[in-house]
Amino acid sequence: MTKKLTVEVVTPDGLIVKDKFDMVVVHSINHELGILPGHAPLIAPLIISSARLKTNNESMRVAIGGGFIEVDRDHVTLLAQSAETPAKIDVQRAQKAKERAQRRIQQKRDQVDFRRAELALKRAINRLNVVSGND
Repeated sequence: MTKKLTVEVVTPDGLIVKDKFDMVVVHSINHELGILPGHAPLIAPLIISSARLKTNNESMRVAIGGGFIEVDRDHVTLLAQSAETPAKIDVQRAQKAKERAQRRIQQKRDQVDFRRAELALKRAINRLNVVSGND
């Protein structure tokens, strides 16, 4: 029997995903990480991106709003600031958030607003990419 990874995606609001998968692919600050069963223990920061949870030649995507990955051999925990599966993403809301953030970036009022708008834009684009299947 092939070993599987027990994967949990957890946010401050609670558990988003808990299931068995063959592989997890996430984006850390400097690179993409692929995790298979038996992986060495690891803790790494995650950027705003999609996590791909793979099993049986199928891939489930989850929009991750930053956080950390913790790996302990056959157990992976994604501790995310926010996380959404495609079914939970409101596409119209994400599109409006993207447009609002783009307007704020163009206005360039001050550094704080610019950085917040930049992060909001990244989160909105990430959500839209997860729904459309793009990475």
